[in-house]
Amino acid sequence: MFPLSDSAPARRFPFFTLLLILANVFVFFKEITASDLDAFVLHYAFIPTHINFLDIHSLTPFVTAIFLHDGFLHILSNMWFLYIFGDNVEGELSPAGFLALFLISGIAGNLLQYLIMPHSDIPLIGASGAVAGILGCYYQLFPYSRIKTLVFLFFFVTIIEISAPLMLGYWFVLQIFSGATSLSHMGDQGGVAFFAHIAGFIVGLIVGNIMKKQKDSHLYD
Repeated sequence: MFPLSDSAPARRFPFFTLLLILANVFVFFKEITASDLDAFVLHYAFIPTHINFLDIHSLTPFVTAIFLHDGFLHILSNMWFLYIFGDNVEGELSPAGFLALFLISGIAGNLLQYLIMPHSDIPLIGASGAVAGILGCYYQLFPYSRIKTLVFLFFFVTIIEISAPLMLGYWFVLQIFSGATSLSHMGDQGGVAFFAHIAGFIVGLIVGNIMKKQKDSHLYD
């Protein structure tokens, strides 16, 4: 399932959503035009075996890896999801809160991935965990939104409208099952950091739940 648009109107111009997209695109451009691509990625990617919590310089990839991507399809899919769901979430948070949600979700994703596979020397890159935080927050704040979705069923392709909780809930459950399956292949090279998605989404759920409770409390003030 691939989202095309949502029914919830944004409350304001999504300046910081677009800013994050531009930042990711800029870093991706620097990445693909680097004179030594492998060295560039290894320097900024999150590599669990390189982490030393007593050395602050080794911790910067918790953040820098969020802005790296493994090819055009990787960045296009992440930035599209951010574009579709980010504008609405940005409208509910302060600019600082929105940026913090993105970064903290990405860091939490990398942290859980580290805890699951601390001895891995596979570089982990991508904004998927950070974007997952936006999805989790959207799940909480927009339960009545409808998502126009491109659906692939074998050789049949169609566009349908799905409720946001159904689509995002399905996506989250899929990450859990995929993550559980990936545990049996932890020695393999490459792959998707499913646990980064899971952690990021949970951070978004928590933030969204806090925001929803604050909105509900204001209704009864």
